[in-house]
Amino acid sequence: MLKKIVISLALTLSVFFGFIIWIKGLIPTQEQDFSTTTVSDLPYLQQLPRESRGKILAVVTSTETMGGSGKATGYELTELARPYYIFSANGFIVDIASPKGGKPPAVIDKDDLGPFDYAFLNDPEAQQKVNHSIPIDQVSAEDYQAVFFVGGKGTMFDFPDNPHIRSLVREIYNSGKIIGAVCHGPAALANVTLDNGKPLIADRQISAFTNEEELFLIPDAEQRFPFLLEDRLREQGAFFQAGPTYLEQVSVDGQLITGQNPWSTWLAAESMVSAMGYTPVPRQITPAEQTVKLLLTYEQRGFTEATEKLHKLQEKGEIDQRLLAMHGVVSVMRWEPGRALDIIRLLSKSQD
Repeated sequence: MLKKIVISLALTLSVFFGFIIWIKGLIPTQEQDFSTTTVSDLPYLQQLPRESRGKILAVVTSTETMGGSGKATGYELTELARPYYIFSANGFIVDIASPKGGKPPAVIDKDDLGPFDYAFLNDPEAQQKVNHSIPIDQVSAEDYQAVFFVGGKGTMFDFPDNPHIRSLVREIYNSGKIIGAVCHGPAALANVTLDNGKPLIADRQISAFTNEEELFLIPDAEQRFPFLLEDRLREQGAFFQAGPTYLEQVSVDGQLITGQNPWSTWLAAESMVSAMGYTPVPRQITPAEQTVKLLLTYEQRGFTEATEKLHKLQEKGEIDQRLLAMHGVVSVMRWEPGRALDIIRLLSKSQD
Protein backbone atom coordinates (compact mmCIF):
# COMPACT_ATOMS: atom_id res chain seq x y z
CA MET A 1 0.00 0.00 0.00
CA LEU A 2 2.77 2.45 0.96
CA LYS A 3 4.58 1.73 -2.31
CA LYS A 4 1.40 2.51 -4.28
CA ILE A 5 0.92 5.77 -2.39
CA VAL A 6 4.52 6.84 -3.06
CA ILE A 7 4.20 5.99 -6.78
CA SER A 8 0.88 7.84 -7.01
CA LEU A 9 2.34 10.89 -5.27
CA ALA A 10 5.39 10.85 -7.54
CA LEU A 11 3.22 10.72 -10.65
CA THR A 12 1.02 13.53 -9.37
CA LEU A 13 4.04 15.71 -8.65
CA SER A 14 5.54 14.91 -12.04
CA VAL A 15 2.36 15.99 -13.81
CA PHE A 16 2.11 19.08 -11.61
CA PHE A 17 5.66 20.31 -12.25
CA GLY A 18 5.49 19.30 -15.90
CA PHE A 19 2.35 21.41 -16.27
CA ILE A 20 4.05 24.42 -14.67
CA ILE A 21 7.09 24.06 -16.95
CA TRP A 22 4.78 23.85 -19.96
CA ILE A 23 2.91 27.01 -18.97
CA LYS A 24 6.17 28.85 -18.34
CA GLY A 25 7.17 27.88 -21.85
CA LEU A 26 4.21 29.91 -23.09
CA ILE A 27 5.49 33.05 -21.40
CA PRO A 28 6.99 35.37 -24.00
CA THR A 29 10.38 36.85 -23.26
CA GLN A 30 10.54 40.59 -22.68
CA GLU A 31 10.57 42.04 -26.18
CA GLN A 32 11.29 45.69 -25.40
CA ASP A 33 14.12 47.09 -23.32
CA PHE A 34 12.93 50.00 -21.17
CA SER A 35 16.11 50.31 -19.12
CA THR A 36 17.20 53.57 -20.73
CA THR A 37 13.79 55.28 -20.40
CA THR A 38 13.90 58.82 -19.09
CA VAL A 39 11.22 61.30 -18.07
CA SER A 40 11.49 62.99 -21.46
CA ASP A 41 10.46 59.71 -23.15
CA LEU A 42 7.07 59.60 -21.41
CA PRO A 43 4.37 61.77 -23.05
CA TYR A 44 2.31 61.63 -19.85
CA LEU A 45 5.03 63.62 -18.10
CA GLN A 46 5.48 66.13 -20.92
CA GLN A 47 2.18 67.94 -20.49
CA LEU A 48 1.86 71.66 -19.95
CA PRO A 49 3.25 72.69 -16.56
CA ARG A 50 0.63 73.65 -14.02
CA GLU A 51 0.72 75.73 -10.89
CA SER A 52 1.79 73.66 -7.91
CA ARG A 53 -1.10 72.26 -5.90
CA GLY A 54 1.05 71.65 -2.86
CA LYS A 55 3.13 68.76 -1.61
CA ILE A 56 2.57 65.06 -1.01
CA LEU A 57 4.81 62.99 1.24
CA ALA A 58 5.71 59.44 0.20
CA VAL A 59 6.99 57.33 3.09
CA VAL A 60 9.14 54.23 2.54
CA THR A 61 10.58 51.64 4.92
CA SER A 62 14.13 51.69 6.25
CA THR A 63 14.11 47.97 7.10
CA GLU A 64 16.73 45.94 5.22
CA THR A 65 16.01 42.40 6.46
CA MET A 66 12.89 40.48 7.43
CA GLY A 67 13.32 40.05 11.15
CA GLY A 68 15.81 37.38 12.12
CA SER A 69 15.48 35.52 8.83
CA GLY A 70 18.28 37.48 7.18
CA LYS A 71 16.17 37.72 4.02
CA ALA A 72 16.63 41.06 2.28
CA THR A 73 13.69 43.42 2.02
CA GLY A 74 12.89 47.11 1.63
CA TYR A 75 10.37 49.27 -0.17
CA GLU A 76 8.91 48.18 -3.51
CA LEU A 77 10.31 50.38 -6.26
CA THR A 78 7.21 50.11 -8.45
CA GLU A 79 5.00 51.22 -5.56
CA LEU A 80 7.04 54.41 -5.21
CA ALA A 81 7.90 55.26 -8.82
CA ARG A 82 4.38 55.09 -10.23
CA PRO A 83 2.63 57.23 -7.57
CA TYR A 84 5.59 59.63 -7.65
CA TYR A 85 4.92 60.42 -11.29
CA ILE A 86 1.13 60.41 -10.98
CA PHE A 87 1.34 62.97 -8.20
CA SER A 88 3.92 64.99 -10.14
CA ALA A 89 1.89 64.98 -13.36
CA ASN A 90 -1.12 66.20 -11.41
CA GLY A 91 0.66 69.26 -10.05
CA PHE A 92 2.07 68.06 -6.73
CA ILE A 93 5.63 68.22 -5.45
CA VAL A 94 6.61 64.87 -3.95
CA ASP A 95 8.94 64.53 -0.98
CA ILE A 96 10.22 61.16 0.21
CA ALA A 97 10.72 60.22 3.86
CA SER A 98 11.69 57.10 5.79
CA PRO A 99 11.97 56.15 9.46
CA LYS A 100 15.78 56.48 9.48
CA GLY A 101 16.26 58.93 6.65
CA GLY A 102 19.05 58.66 4.09
CA LYS A 103 19.11 55.96 1.44
CA PRO A 104 16.45 53.30 2.13
CA PRO A 105 16.73 49.72 0.83
CA ALA A 106 14.77 48.97 -2.33
CA VAL A 107 13.28 45.78 -3.75
CA ILE A 108 13.79 45.87 -7.51
CA ASP A 109 12.38 42.97 -9.52
CA LYS A 110 13.30 43.55 -13.15
CA ASP A 111 10.44 41.33 -14.31
CA ASP A 112 8.01 43.89 -12.86
CA LEU A 113 9.65 47.05 -14.14
CA GLY A 114 8.08 49.17 -16.86
CA PRO A 115 8.87 52.55 -18.44
CA PHE A 116 7.82 54.62 -15.41
CA ASP A 117 9.98 52.55 -13.08
CA TYR A 118 13.10 52.84 -15.25
CA ALA A 119 12.41 56.55 -15.72
CA PHE A 120 12.45 56.89 -11.93
CA LEU A 121 15.80 55.07 -11.73
CA ASN A 122 17.18 57.37 -14.42
CA ASP A 123 15.70 60.58 -12.98
CA PRO A 124 18.41 62.60 -11.13
CA GLU A 125 15.87 64.61 -9.13
CA ALA A 126 13.89 61.55 -8.04
CA GLN A 127 17.07 59.68 -7.13
CA GLN A 128 18.33 62.64 -5.12
CA LYS A 129 15.10 62.60 -3.12
CA VAL A 130 15.00 58.86 -2.46
CA ASN A 131 18.72 58.52 -1.73
CA HIS A 132 18.49 61.37 0.78
CA SER A 133 15.07 60.61 2.22
CA ILE A 134 13.89 62.86 5.04
CA PRO A 135 14.02 61.27 8.52
CA ILE A 136 10.41 60.85 9.59
CA ASP A 137 11.03 62.68 12.87
CA GLN A 138 11.90 65.80 10.86
CA VAL A 139 8.63 65.85 8.90
CA SER A 140 5.99 68.49 9.56
CA ALA A 141 2.47 67.35 8.69
CA GLU A 142 1.31 70.89 7.97
CA ASP A 143 3.63 71.01 4.92
CA TYR A 144 1.67 68.34 3.05
CA GLN A 145 -1.71 67.92 1.42
CA ALA A 146 -1.51 64.13 1.68
CA VAL A 147 0.71 61.27 2.76
CA PHE A 148 1.23 58.03 0.86
CA PHE A 149 2.71 54.94 2.52
CA VAL A 150 4.64 52.87 0.00
CA GLY A 151 4.51 49.10 0.27
CA GLY A 152 7.28 46.61 0.86
CA LYS A 153 7.59 43.87 3.45
CA GLY A 154 9.99 45.99 5.50
CA THR A 155 7.09 48.22 6.52
CA MET A 156 5.81 45.44 8.76
CA PHE A 157 8.80 46.01 11.04
CA ASP A 158 9.25 49.79 11.20
CA PHE A 159 5.86 51.38 10.41
CA PRO A 160 3.32 50.12 13.01
CA ASP A 161 5.11 51.12 16.21
CA ASN A 162 6.94 54.21 14.99
CA PRO A 163 5.66 57.12 17.14
CA HIS A 164 6.49 59.71 14.47
CA ILE A 165 4.51 57.83 11.82
CA ARG A 166 1.56 57.49 14.16
CA SER A 167 1.73 61.19 15.02
CA LEU A 168 1.98 62.12 11.33
CA VAL A 169 -1.05 60.01 10.45
CA ARG A 170 -3.11 61.53 13.27
CA GLU A 171 -2.18 65.09 12.29
CA ILE A 172 -2.90 64.53 8.60
CA TYR A 173 -6.22 62.88 9.45
CA ASN A 174 -7.28 65.55 11.96
CA SER A 175 -6.51 68.22 9.37
CA GLY A 176 -8.95 66.63 6.94
CA LYS A 177 -6.20 65.69 4.50
CA ILE A 178 -5.77 62.49 2.52
CA ILE A 179 -3.99 59.33 3.66
CA GLY A 180 -3.07 56.71 1.09
CA ALA A 181 -1.27 53.38 1.31
CA VAL A 182 -0.75 50.30 -0.83
CA CYS A 183 0.11 46.62 -0.29
CA HIS A 184 2.03 46.45 3.03
CA GLY A 185 1.93 50.25 3.35
CA PRO A 186 -1.31 50.13 5.42
CA ALA A 187 0.85 48.72 8.22
CA ALA A 188 1.35 52.43 9.02
CA LEU A 189 -2.33 52.62 9.99
CA ALA A 190 -2.44 49.44 12.05
CA ASN A 191 -1.73 50.91 15.49
CA VAL A 192 -2.94 54.50 15.12
CA THR A 193 -5.39 55.66 17.79
CA LEU A 194 -7.38 58.86 17.47
CA ASP A 195 -7.81 61.45 20.22
CA ASN A 196 -11.09 59.80 21.25
CA GLY A 197 -9.24 56.54 21.92
CA LYS A 198 -10.72 54.78 18.92
CA PRO A 199 -8.48 53.06 16.35
CA LEU A 200 -8.21 55.14 13.18
CA ILE A 201 -9.33 52.26 10.97
CA ALA A 202 -12.21 51.05 13.15
CA ASP A 203 -15.37 50.71 11.05
CA ARG A 204 -13.51 51.90 7.95
CA GLN A 205 -13.18 50.08 4.63
CA ILE A 206 -9.54 49.10 4.21
CA SER A 207 -7.63 47.05 1.64
CA ALA A 208 -4.11 45.69 2.04
CA PHE A 209 -2.02 42.63 1.22
CA THR A 210 -4.20 39.70 2.23
CA ASN A 211 -3.35 36.67 4.33
CA GLU A 212 -3.95 34.50 1.27
CA GLU A 213 -1.48 36.49 -0.83
CA GLU A 214 1.08 36.59 1.98
CA LEU A 215 0.99 32.91 2.86
CA PHE A 216 1.13 31.82 -0.76
CA LEU A 217 4.42 33.66 -1.24
CA ILE A 218 5.81 33.04 2.27
CA PRO A 219 4.29 29.93 3.89
CA ASP A 220 5.99 30.71 7.21
CA ALA A 221 4.97 34.39 7.18
CA GLU A 222 3.39 34.06 10.63
CA GLN A 223 6.82 33.28 12.02
CA ARG A 224 8.73 35.87 9.97
CA PHE A 225 6.49 38.88 10.59
CA PRO A 226 5.30 40.43 13.85
CA PHE A 227 1.75 39.78 12.60
CA LEU A 228 -0.19 39.17 9.41
CA LEU A 229 -1.39 42.50 8.09
CA GLU A 230 -4.95 41.45 7.31
CA ASP A 231 -5.33 39.97 10.79
CA ARG A 232 -4.06 43.12 12.51
CA LEU A 233 -6.29 45.44 10.49
CA ARG A 234 -9.32 43.30 11.27
CA GLU A 235 -8.36 43.24 14.96
CA GLN A 236 -8.36 47.04 14.90
CA GLY A 237 -11.95 47.00 13.66
CA ALA A 238 -11.44 47.58 9.94
CA PHE A 239 -13.97 46.35 7.39
CA PHE A 240 -11.31 44.53 5.39
CA GLN A 241 -12.03 44.59 1.65
CA ALA A 242 -10.26 41.72 -0.12
CA GLY A 243 -10.40 41.53 -3.88
CA PRO A 244 -9.30 38.59 -6.06
CA THR A 245 -5.78 37.42 -5.35
CA TYR A 246 -3.04 39.50 -7.03
CA LEU A 247 -5.53 41.69 -8.87
CA GLU A 248 -6.56 45.33 -8.49
CA GLN A 249 -8.54 46.29 -5.39
CA VAL A 250 -8.74 49.79 -3.91
CA SER A 251 -10.90 50.92 -1.01
CA VAL A 252 -11.90 54.58 -0.75
CA ASP A 253 -13.40 55.54 2.61
CA GLY A 254 -13.42 59.29 3.04
CA GLN A 255 -9.85 60.41 3.72
CA LEU A 256 -8.48 56.86 3.67
CA ILE A 257 -7.47 55.31 0.35
CA THR A 258 -5.85 51.90 0.44
CA GLY A 259 -4.77 49.39 -2.21
CA GLN A 260 -4.44 45.65 -1.81
CA ASN A 261 -1.24 44.88 -3.72
CA PRO A 262 1.22 46.20 -6.33
CA TRP A 263 -1.40 45.85 -9.07
CA SER A 264 -3.55 48.38 -7.19
CA THR A 265 -0.90 51.12 -7.12
CA TRP A 266 -1.98 53.14 -10.17
CA LEU A 267 -5.62 53.30 -9.10
CA ALA A 268 -4.77 54.08 -5.47
CA ALA A 269 -2.62 57.07 -6.47
CA GLU A 270 -5.18 58.44 -8.92
CA SER A 271 -7.94 57.92 -6.35
CA MET A 272 -5.93 60.11 -3.96
CA VAL A 273 -5.80 62.87 -6.61
CA SER A 274 -9.58 62.59 -7.01
CA ALA A 275 -10.10 62.66 -3.24
CA MET A 276 -8.17 65.95 -3.11
CA GLY A 277 -10.74 67.43 -5.46
CA TYR A 278 -8.96 67.16 -8.82
CA THR A 279 -9.63 65.21 -11.99
CA PRO A 280 -6.56 63.05 -12.67
CA VAL A 281 -4.64 63.96 -15.81
CA PRO A 282 -5.51 61.48 -18.62
CA ARG A 283 -3.01 58.65 -18.85
CA GLN A 284 -2.59 55.80 -21.30
CA ILE A 285 -3.36 52.60 -19.43
CA THR A 286 -0.45 50.17 -19.53
CA PRO A 287 -0.76 46.65 -21.03
CA ALA A 288 -0.23 45.18 -17.55
CA GLU A 289 -3.14 47.22 -16.18
CA GLN A 290 -5.33 46.14 -19.10
CA THR A 291 -4.42 42.52 -18.42
CA VAL A 292 -5.35 42.90 -14.76
CA LYS A 293 -8.71 44.35 -15.84
CA LEU A 294 -9.13 41.40 -18.21
CA LEU A 295 -8.55 38.98 -15.34
CA LEU A 296 -11.00 40.94 -13.18
CA THR A 297 -13.58 40.58 -15.94
CA TYR A 298 -12.97 36.84 -15.91
CA GLU A 299 -13.34 36.67 -12.11
CA GLN A 300 -16.50 38.75 -12.01
CA ARG A 301 -18.29 37.90 -15.28
CA GLY A 302 -16.83 34.67 -16.57
CA PHE A 303 -14.82 33.34 -19.48
CA THR A 304 -17.10 34.45 -22.31
CA GLU A 305 -17.04 38.13 -21.40
CA ALA A 306 -13.31 37.92 -20.71
CA THR A 307 -12.82 36.54 -24.23
CA GLU A 308 -14.78 39.43 -25.71
CA LYS A 309 -12.66 41.91 -23.78
CA LEU A 310 -9.50 40.11 -24.88
CA HIS A 311 -10.41 40.55 -28.55
CA LYS A 312 -10.80 44.30 -28.05
CA LEU A 313 -7.45 44.54 -26.28
CA GLN A 314 -5.76 42.50 -29.02
CA GLU A 315 -6.91 44.96 -31.65
CA LYS A 316 -5.10 47.74 -29.79
CA GLY A 317 -2.07 45.63 -28.83
CA GLU A 318 -2.86 46.14 -25.16
CA ILE A 319 -2.18 42.77 -23.53
CA ASP A 320 0.68 41.64 -21.31
CA GLN A 321 1.06 37.97 -22.17
CA ARG A 322 3.75 37.42 -19.54
CA LEU A 323 1.45 38.62 -16.76
CA LEU A 324 -1.43 36.52 -18.10
CA ALA A 325 0.77 33.43 -18.20
CA MET A 326 2.09 34.04 -14.69
CA HIS A 327 -1.47 34.10 -13.35
CA GLY A 328 -1.94 30.73 -15.01
CA VAL A 329 1.13 29.43 -13.18
CA VAL A 330 -0.18 30.81 -9.88
CA SER A 331 -3.52 29.08 -10.45
CA VAL A 332 -1.76 25.76 -10.99
CA MET A 333 0.33 26.22 -7.85
CA ARG A 334 -2.82 27.03 -5.88
CA TRP A 335 -4.51 23.85 -7.20
CA GLU A 336 -7.16 25.73 -9.19
CA PRO A 337 -7.27 23.62 -12.37
CA GLY A 338 -10.43 25.18 -13.81
CA ARG A 339 -9.10 28.71 -13.49
CA ALA A 340 -5.69 27.66 -14.79
CA LEU A 341 -7.19 26.09 -17.90
CA ASP A 342 -9.34 29.16 -18.59
CA ILE A 343 -6.34 31.47 -18.30
CA ILE A 344 -4.32 29.20 -20.60
CA ARG A 345 -7.16 29.40 -23.11
CA LEU A 346 -7.11 33.18 -22.87
CA LEU A 347 -3.34 33.15 -23.29
CA SER A 348 -3.62 30.95 -26.37
CA LYS A 349 -6.24 33.28 -27.85
CA SER A 350 -3.99 36.28 -27.16
CA GLN A 351 -1.26 34.65 -29.24
CA ASP A 352 -3.48 34.11 -32.30
